[in-house]
Amino acid sequence: MSYQQRRNEIYLPIREEKIFTWDVMDGDEYALATIHTISSSFRQEISYATEQLGKIFARTAEVVSQGLNQLLRELGIPKETWKTIRIQIDPSIPTTVGRFDFANTPHGLKMLEFNSDTPTSIVESFYVNDKVCSYFGVENPNHNMEQHLRQAFTRIIQQYKRLGYKTDRIYFSALDWHIEDAGTTRYLLQQSGLLAKFAPLSSLVVHQNRLYVESGPQKTLWPVDILYRLYPLELLAETRDKDGYPTGPHILNLIANRKVGIINPPGAFISQTKGLQALIWGIHEQGVFFTEEEHEIIEKYMIPTYFDNPFHGIKPYVRKPIFGREGGAVSLFDKEGNLLAEDKAQLYWEQSMIYQEMVELEPITVETLKGEFSGRLLWGSFLIDGHASAIIARIDKEITGDNSYYLPVAVD
Repeated sequence: MSYQQRRNEIYLPIREEKIFTWDVMDGDEYALATIHTISSSFRQEISYATEQLGKIFARTAEVVSQGLNQLLRELGIPKETWKTIRIQIDPSIPTTVGRFDFANTPHGLKMLEFNSDTPTSIVESFYVNDKVCSYFGVENPNHNMEQHLRQAFTRIIQQYKRLGYKTDRIYFSALDWHIEDAGTTRYLLQQSGLLAKFAPLSSLVVHQNRLYVESGPQKTLWPVDILYRLYPLELLAETRDKDGYPTGPHILNLIANRKVGIINPPGAFISQTKGLQALIWGIHEQGVFFTEEEHEIIEKYMIPTYFDNPFHGIKPYVRKPIFGREGGAVSLFDKEGNLLAEDKAQLYWEQSMIYQEMVELEPITVETLKGEFSGRLLWGSFLIDGHASAIIARIDKEITGDNSYYLPVAVD
């Protein structure tokens, strides 16, 4: 059977279910029709690293949330969000739905960044991977983990209730024209088990100090008590309506004043800035705050990360924007500062940057519709409500960007 035939057998039935409809994006293959096998020991270690790092990020973020505005400024957190992110719904976890990205290097697993605010790749990990494993008759490393999502959403709503929030009217919102974001959001709504509705981001309006969804020919306003939004807080901080009114900052103010609850919760945004990685590494180097066990976890699984560049003339390094996503504005340099590779997209270049020691992602060659592709493997590992959950593999060249391949995985 040809690769094309196998791909049709796998993804046409999945597409017909209308849950995962972006196996091809912008005319290019995204989801691969092959499977990558991992050992059970690797599966266990990535889960262990995910859970332990989650605890470290939670403890650090809680302290930051109580810190001076100057600290928030140094971490690159937009001023419009400062009051908002001080609202801690559950300080014991860094986020409700988050994803760590790892490289499996010759020196072991190394965490590259933490997507704690608006992670994607959720449908691929929790839904598609099981379908592909069933097709090949192999063991799914993410088996039955969609229940983690339901448990997490149930618990965060309970937390909001305990804090006195109204939780009767729950909406899940994303850019409705964005196939991946809207599809991911609808999937999470379905898996959450909540009595909730989908609403496009464009339908959200602020009226008389409350957040509403505007719908129907009569433009009826429906109040929002809890909002799941697949829209980054740093973008919300800059959002203006067509008349120039600062709708985004107004919504952030409503969150800060406990007029509406959000998922992921406000404090999750603290862990989204890569500046927090630099802060954690700096504290680790000083040998303070963290327990001996936490220092060992940081040393083993994190990468030296700084606000200033200490690597020039010493070792290869990576420069990243603090709120960049999908490889945006990432640049790779050799130890002399010569550019090796950089992202070609236009986004995130204006942001403050952090510098990380460069690590080697494992090389891999896979079959695609265009023939064999040789690239580098990046691992995503979900942290759901503080617990390790589903994993995902993506392949690209030196920088894992928005057009990377999704590679299904199985346990040997």
